[in-house]
Amino acid sequence: MVAYVIIPGIDGSDGQHWQTLWERQWGASAVRIAPASWAAPDLEDWVGAVQEAYDDASRRHGRVVLVAHSLGCWAASTWLNRNPSSPVGGAFLVAPPDPHGPAFPRQAAVTFVDVSARPLPCPALVVGSANDPYCTPEAAAGFAAKWEARWHLAGACGHINSASGLGSWQQGRELLDSLTRQ
Repeated sequence: MVAYVIIPGIDGSDGQHWQTLWERQWGASAVRIAPASWAAPDLEDWVGAVQEAYDDASRRHGRVVLVAHSLGCWAASTWLNRNPSSPVGGAFLVAPPDPHGPAFPRQAAVTFVDVSARPLPCPALVVGSANDPYCTPEAAAGFAAKWEARWHLAGACGHINSASGLGSWQQGRELLDSLTRQ
């Protein structure tokens, strides 16, 4: 059985976000991170929250898959690089923001600005959008290459969040399934 660690972006994912809708569908198989610094993200706090959620998920289920969105992609990749021997079935990284781009959230810039994409120790898939205000498709494809992850351009979906109107985002579920079948 697979357990999913949900790693949202700033302020968590609201009730209409695909991550929240998936989490509801997965029930007890999903564990959402709970950092103390949702609104003013601190990288160490978020990485610690990923560790806690991973520990909880791996105790309940054997195989763990990380499902990250936005700033959560950087928390996930940082945690993975610090814990290369932790068994992770995959990392689904959606809409990573560009830490050096003009729209990178100021409240995250203090501790997240020095993050870097390095090869990940598990299969990974990066999904980007043609019109994401936080990251160009070229930058997202570059992160995928540095993470040694598969890359998928989902089309013009904005930041691939609740404002994108994707609902439970069937295309995303198919992409996630393609990752977990590897």
